[in-house]
Amino acid sequence: MSTFDVLHHYGTAALLRFAAAVALFLLLHLVRIPLVLIARVLEGVMRRVDGYAVRQATQRSPRPINQFFADATTEGETT
Repeated sequence: MSTFDVLHHYGTAALLRFAAAVALFLLLHLVRIPLVLIARVLEGVMRRVDGYAVRQATQRSPRPINQFFADATTEGETT
């Protein structure tokens, strides 16, 4: 069946509805592309921030955390 046969059999309205559906499908995919790229960039940034937060949380502190009481590792010394 050619386009003209479909047009003759189903009418102009059906052909226009089909063309509109195809155009909407393409438009939605064109809108989706930037959104997917934004999501991927956001994912990369969030991974870096997460890695930074994990590194900061797991590092040993070079000085005592509690500065109001004497450090238990330095017995006999006063600060």
